[in-house]
Amino acid sequence: MARCVGVEPCTVVMDLEGTDGRERGEDDTAFEKQSSLFALAISDIVLINMWCHDIGREQAANKPLLKTVFQVMMRLFSPRKTTLLFVIRDKTRTPLEHLEPVLREDIQKIWNSVPKPEAHKDTPLSEFFNVEVTALPSFEEKEEQFREQVQQLRQRFANSIAPGGLAGDRRGVVPASGFLFSSQQIWKIIRENKDLDLPAHKVMVATVRCDEIANERFGCLTSDAEWLDLENDVQAGSVLGFGKKLGSIVEVHMEEYDKEAVYFDEAVRKAKRQLLESRILNLVQPAFQKNLSHLRTKALEKFKTGLDQSLESGKGFAASVRETTESSLSEFNQGCADSVIKQADWDYSKILEKVRRDIEDHALSVRESKLTELTNHAKEKLRKALVEPVESLFDAAGQTTWASIESLYKRETQAILPEVFKALSGFEMGSEFSEEMVSKLRDYGQSIVENKAKEEASKILMHMKERFTVVFSHDKDSMPRTWTGKEDVRAIAKEARSAALKLLSVLAVIRWDDKPDRIENILISTLLDGSVASMSSSASSGDPLASTSWEEVHPKHTLITPAQCKSVWKQFQSETEFTITQAVSTQQAHRRGNGRLPPPWALVAMAVLGFDEIMMLLRNPIYVFLLFVGYLLVRALAVQLDIGREFQNGMVPGILSVSAKLLPTLQNLLNKVATDQQHPPQQQGQQHRPPAAEAPEAQQPPPPLLLSPKSSMSELRRLHTPPSPVRRSVSSPSHSSPPSPKASPRKVAEDQKPRRAPDNESSSAYSIV
Repeated sequence: MARCVGVEPCTVVMDLEGTDGRERGEDDTAFEKQSSLFALAISDIVLINMWCHDIGREQAANKPLLKTVFQVMMRLFSPRKTTLLFVIRDKTRTPLEHLEPVLREDIQKIWNSVPKPEAHKDTPLSEFFNVEVTALPSFEEKEEQFREQVQQLRQRFANSIAPGGLAGDRRGVVPASGFLFSSQQIWKIIRENKDLDLPAHKVMVATVRCDEIANERFGCLTSDAEWLDLENDVQAGSVLGFGKKLGSIVEVHMEEYDKEAVYFDEAVRKAKRQLLESRILNLVQPAFQKNLSHLRTKALEKFKTGLDQSLESGKGFAASVRETTESSLSEFNQGCADSVIKQADWDYSKILEKVRRDIEDHALSVRESKLTELTNHAKEKLRKALVEPVESLFDAAGQTTWASIESLYKRETQAILPEVFKALSGFEMGSEFSEEMVSKLRDYGQSIVENKAKEEASKILMHMKERFTVVFSHDKDSMPRTWTGKEDVRAIAKEARSAALKLLSVLAVIRWDDKPDRIENILISTLLDGSVASMSSSASSGDPLASTSWEEVHPKHTLITPAQCKSVWKQFQSETEFTITQAVSTQQAHRRGNGRLPPPWALVAMAVLGFDEIMMLLRNPIYVFLLFVGYLLVRALAVQLDIGREFQNGMVPGILSVSAKLLPTLQNLLNKVATDQQHPPQQQGQQHRPPAAEAPEAQQPPPPLLLSPKSSMSELRRLHTPPSPVRRSVSSPSHSSPPSPKASPRKVAEDQKPRRAPDNESSSAYSIV
């Protein structure tokens, strides 16, 4: 005993030899148990050392002692609260927050199991004891930390009797002067009470010694080089013969325990052996689980590789999955059986189920991928078979367009089904899945046609104008029309508009059935035969196009509503009106180009009214010559300026264009004439034709210079070569006429090869001097 230095109030410490001290040996007087009870009776605070590994064990060294002490103390003394401060020695890594509840639970179980007298039958443990728990690290391994925490524990004894202090409620205390007598009486009662005889000291020693041996063997296993190597190997991958190697290591250490603990109490020895074996199995089980994890990964990889190889060889999907699954699971089961040790009854059925799920999940994923690939391939093939033909049918839309599209859709869909059924047979999915997939393909084919119809319907105005242009600008032989003035522009325009309207009726709705409808008749009678403008201004309520849906047509099959058809037709008419106007203008220009001579009555009037002038010209040949030269000059200017072409765009633009070109063209002609006069002609001595040939040629105007309606002045200078003049004899001076050359205009034209004149100037294709 000793007094604590530096601790207030005065505190006396009594140190006992311990519950299993070696000082008494195997003495059955149980003095140490009696001294423990004496300490509990006279002390306010009792410190009980307990090894950390004893917590949670049924045969721990202190539990039988506490059970007996609790029972005897209740029978000897009135309830008095004593603080039991359990000091957990050699604390491990387990946190104190986890150890303390277990220790308190064990103390409560001991209290509940103690037979209680009637007076204290319902007295709770808290009436006798205030349980406190603390922990200290190992002195040998962590000396500095141990000393530091002991100093902290010592500080807890300061002011221990204050309210809430460590000393408890302090009921029934005696003054210091009466402490000796009180202690003697307490010791006397303890010595006379026979119930304090606890289990034999031999059992207590066996318990402690077997614990030491088990801890030593466990420590040897944790530092065993063979075990450490095996643990490292299993972290890197699966180990072949894992169970045999691990079982051998565990068996060696268990045999060492049996050799050292053979002379101790059998019951204690077996209990400690089971505890050691449990600790060892808990230590090595993570390695076993890790090895199974590697086997699981290996089995899944084997399944993936085998399935890919089997599918590449052309085998069916379902058969490949069955064979590969059986092979992979067989190898996994063999590996698991090789990993189990005989000392443990480890169950690997759960991880086997996980491997099955992994394989099933991967097989399902591959199946979905293959089915998706098959479906996409079939859809792409169906799309290529439908898109271009459907587009072509819409381009040539007519009465049988939708019937042809439906026939094409059924034919192409039916053609692709055998390939799909053949591919699906390897999956063994059943007829319901096949029918569902075929239904999806049919729906996809319909969606292709409907989407294409919607796309073409969105461009209906452009298609109508193209159809109008083709019919209006080409004849029945698909040759471009030449507007000569004999064509009936009104009838041709109506025919072209009718063709465009038929195209509109084809693209107005989707027709998957053969039911006839009145859409085309409604459009023709309303838009083509009637006047849209007059109908829009009419107040009549019977307009069949004043609606947003067609009769007997589902709204989802409507591509262009009646109101939209009416709007499109108005825009179509306004944009094609210019084409019709151009055709009419071309006819009028052609008529004007061919009508070169005035009407007969005008010729007669000119002859009668201009008789005097004609006679004056005949009497004065110089006037005739000047008039002829002026005519040639005007004709040359007209050909150079291309008067007919300039006036095709209207009178005012033609006048402006001709005015701008007149002066430069006239200047070029005069320069050319001056240049030709300075250079002598290169060809002379042309032979005269016979008189029989001269007569018809004398009536044509002489063309030494060739001009084309599209010839430029540079080409005119390059091509022109003046012919040699030929003189003619005059029979009478008074009836002389202008000389005409003997050279043939056809021969000159062949030599110089001028460009062809336009069709509207075919009558004046000869060249002009």
